[in-house]
Amino acid sequence: MFDFDQYLGFLAFLTILTLGFWLMIFLLTFVIPYWIGGALIERVKEIMEEKKAKK
Repeated sequence: MFDFDQYLGFLAFLTILTLGFWLMIFLLTFVIPYWIGGALIERVKEIMEEKKAKK
């Protein structure tokens, strides 16, 4: 059915696919929202400083 080389290639493919899947899940649920949230907080701080500077 499978030669040993094909079996190793299949295992490598599954490993890379699984790692990519979990990496995308991690990025979409933690990293990107953290990045966007931090950018929004920094922007709000800049706006507040501009308002204080005008007064």
